[in-house]
Amino acid sequence: MKNYTIVTEFILLGIPETVGLEKVFFVLFLSLYICTLSGNVLILMAIISSSRLHTPMYFFLGNLSIFDMGFSSVTSPKMLFYLSGQTPAISFQGCATQLFFYHFLGCTECFLYTIMAYDRFVAICHPLHYTVIMNPRVCFILATSTWLAGCVHATILTSLTFQLPYCELNQVDYYFCDIPAVLPLACADTSLAQKVSFTNVGLLSLICFCLILISYTRIGISISRIHSNEGRKRAFSTCSAHLTAILCAYGPIIIIYLQPTPSPWLGSVVQILNNLVTPMLNPLIYSLRNKDVKFALNKVLNKMAVIAADE
Repeated sequence: MKNYTIVTEFILLGIPETVGLEKVFFVLFLSLYICTLSGNVLILMAIISSSRLHTPMYFFLGNLSIFDMGFSSVTSPKMLFYLSGQTPAISFQGCATQLFFYHFLGCTECFLYTIMAYDRFVAICHPLHYTVIMNPRVCFILATSTWLAGCVHATILTSLTFQLPYCELNQVDYYFCDIPAVLPLACADTSLAQKVSFTNVGLLSLICFCLILISYTRIGISISRIHSNEGRKRAFSTCSAHLTAILCAYGPIIIIYLQPTPSPWLGSVVQILNNLVTPMLNPLIYSLRNKDVKFALNKVLNKMAVIAADE
């Protein structure tokens, strides 16, 4: 029998092909992370403080802001920690926790974008019944279901990944703990975990994306039947922000998975776009063309300025 050393911590090797650029990336990623947190906090405060924004669309947007802050916080603090010159080690439990929350929030994102597409479908295709169909109780159930489904999904993937024995090999060739980077380090058969993770992640994303496409196909048909140009513009403007956010979320993933031979460096860039850039852009996307959000944000900023002046 060969003696094995049980792994108690993993070493994150960081972003591939970026040796010597740690300080540059630290400043860049710290700036993006601060912008992400501050932008989403402002959007959340605007939605809570303005009665005009107490509608289903902004209720789900508030959930998206909470998700964006959480999703960017799963990987960014540890990445910034080792980019600043600190140890790249992460404990076994810390690695499992990081992987759980990454897939928990990733799954929640898929469901949340799908529900937001359904909300826009009801608003445009069934406007007279919108308040009845999307009543507060239904919105609460839908939002809660997204978080619970994400938790179940992440629990399955994390359990399958970390019930395997890990011995000797502990260098994660990535900048955070994800299934493709951690599974090859296991000293046991990983075929079941690989199949389940591929099926769960791939199939779930595909189903959500197809449902979003179906919703927007129906929306497009309804908009084409509107006779006035003003009516068409108003209907399209309610969907444009959500469509832009979906493209930012799904676009990089589609690009990376369409490659016949995925590049580790490009994979890291895509993950950084998803983890930092997209959550930072969402507040801008939903506020730039929305008068109600702009008005509420101005009120929040004015209040903050008054409080700062009093102090």
